[in-house]
Amino acid sequence: MQTQTGDESSQLEHRQEPRLIRALETVAPGTAIHEGVENIVQARTGALLVIGDEEELSFLLSGGLRIEVDYTPGLLYQLAKMDGAIFLSADATKILWANVQLMPDPTILSLETGTRHRTAERVSKQTGALVIAVSQRRDVVSLYLDGSKYILDDIPVVLAKANQALATLDKYRRRLDQVSTRLTALEFASGVMLHDVLTVLQRAELVTRMAVEVERFIVELGTEGRLIEMQLEETMVGVAADKTALVRDYVTPASEDDLPLVLDSLARLPHQDVLDFGRLAELLGYERKVGTLDFPVSPRGYRIVGRLPRVPRLAIDAIVRSFEGLDEILAASDVELEALNGVGEVRAREIREGLRGLQEINLVDRYLQT
Repeated sequence: MQTQTGDESSQLEHRQEPRLIRALETVAPGTAIHEGVENIVQARTGALLVIGDEEELSFLLSGGLRIEVDYTPGLLYQLAKMDGAIFLSADATKILWANVQLMPDPTILSLETGTRHRTAERVSKQTGALVIAVSQRRDVVSLYLDGSKYILDDIPVVLAKANQALATLDKYRRRLDQVSTRLTALEFASGVMLHDVLTVLQRAELVTRMAVEVERFIVELGTEGRLIEMQLEETMVGVAADKTALVRDYVTPASEDDLPLVLDSLARLPHQDVLDFGRLAELLGYERKVGTLDFPVSPRGYRIVGRLPRVPRLAIDAIVRSFEGLDEILAASDVELEALNGVGEVRAREIREGLRGLQEINLVDRYLQT
């Protein structure tokens, strides 16, 4: 098989597309479809497979043999020796047709040169079905979905890419931890500038996007990607929750009720906008042209209080909403904390001790990072 090429930003969009992820899961190592396709590749017979709803695609079919039998890799391999396409049910558990001719609209633009791949591209554009084209001579497996083409790599190539992406993600995460530790120190010292917040937000989003890349490789690797999946889970612990708490801490009051919309907008930002502090500030509800380096902001306290062990979310919300910000929470007495819904005497004492402990841990972390 050949290495996938293409524009980097376009590939990121593909990797975030749920339908492509499901398609990759269908053909990933460890699946019956993958075994059948690999048999076809090794035999160099070539094949054209269509996976979709028969009622929706029946108008494309001409001739062929209707067999409607349970799918097996061996049967797929045998049927691929015939010239026509093989049609599978939408869940890929049954082979419905074999040696069938596909008749897509010939006026649909196709950039492919070979008959098999040109047909595959047109069928995917016209119907939205998943079409798999196996090249007879070049050992290339191509997925066509909604008119987009995705070329599958050999497992060693995908593993190499996944490990490289994982190493990059690890570097991104270490940098995120550094700027996050610095922000925590500034929050305890009441010295946060908007620039400090945006730095952490930017790094958190870059880490998230890099993780999406690794996740796509894991899906493509199937059963071969378990170790990388475990490493990814370990690397990403706490990132999503901390990013959400960061936005809750610093989004302007006018945008606070639209938190899900803010987070969704952040996820959809083009890469160049993630690198633009003005755009990130605007996303949080600030003026785009604000001087982030000397614009002081104060946290509400979600991020710090949320790091305390054994404090439920309802108690966190009650604490933050009962005070004007983190400074007031740090200055609160045990009596004031005990009076809050879901806190009580024992938890109030644990919160006070936990906050002091976080300050001490933060000082140690900053010392180790210098």
